[in-house]
Amino acid sequence: MQGPAIFLAQFMGETAPFNSLESICRWAASLGYVGVQIPTWDSRLIDLENAATSKGYCDDLRGRVEACGVKISELSTHLQGQLVAVHPAYDLMFDSFAPEHLRGNPKARTEWATQTLKNAAKASQNLGLNAHATFSGALIWHTVYPWPQRPQGLVEAGFKELAARWKPILDVFDTCGVDVCYEIHPGEDLHDGATFERFLAATGNHPRCNILYDPSHFVLQQLDYLQYIDLYHERIKMFHVKDAEFNPTGRSGVYGGFQDWVDRPGRFRSTGDGQVDFKSIFSKLAQYGYKGWAVLEWECCIKDSEQGAREGAPFIASHIIKVTERAFDDFAGGAVDENLLRRIIGI
Repeated sequence: MQGPAIFLAQFMGETAPFNSLESICRWAASLGYVGVQIPTWDSRLIDLENAATSKGYCDDLRGRVEACGVKISELSTHLQGQLVAVHPAYDLMFDSFAPEHLRGNPKARTEWATQTLKNAAKASQNLGLNAHATFSGALIWHTVYPWPQRPQGLVEAGFKELAARWKPILDVFDTCGVDVCYEIHPGEDLHDGATFERFLAATGNHPRCNILYDPSHFVLQQLDYLQYIDLYHERIKMFHVKDAEFNPTGRSGVYGGFQDWVDRPGRFRSTGDGQVDFKSIFSKLAQYGYKGWAVLEWECCIKDSEQGAREGAPFIASHIIKVTERAFDDFAGGAVDENLLRRIIGI
């Protein structure tokens, strides 16, 4: 496992050191991070179109980042990926994710998002990256609770259309040798194991259809996030280290009562402050040979972001397991003796 790395999206701002590529990378390195995950919608960090077409630009970008003491772990298109599939009920709220000239034009917005994802595949290839973070978008999330009763075939139709939109994108990523890692997240049609399985099947089990594992979203859904690794470890190619807690009351539970984050039973916390069993998570990922990055994603309704970042690097570093290359009882073994083996089994 590689790390610690940090997702820069929640830290970019208008003041130093959070307002330029070099300054925020030097800041991350000073805290002990060795990787940065770059949100591609922030032009201060990357020109995605240029990165998709110019290897020279990418070589320069990578050099600028590494001169600051960190590497690029992955690129992210969470906001653009969301726009690949938007139900009309959410058009107004998601329009802000698109360039201003596309707002109010859902068809053009989707076409732009699709091309942006394809650009991200080529940019990742040019940067020498092998995994990419994104959202799936959602066409049937508004029907997540079956009331009114869902018409027969609705779910199948929704995933068929979602897969049809993503299949050309996945094919470009495949050509570029990069895995698409969908963050399994409420609000997306891919929000748990069952929905990921539906989508994977609808894509024809596409080899580039993979998972960004973030246990915080499973705490809020009351899903077994450890067994999730057992079930889907072959598809987990990215890992967000983010904490959460779930404290239901007599007033509200999983759905949260439309309350602000600080008042919700399920809320995100700074790493180490919530209920996620990270020791077991890191152990399971090590057991299954996870070779990707451990990336801090800071989202907390209580703790300051800079404090969360300072605490995050040593927290991740202390949890990363160097996988042993030998069995602990090797000292008691011996060389292979075929005759001895046959005698032990009685032949």
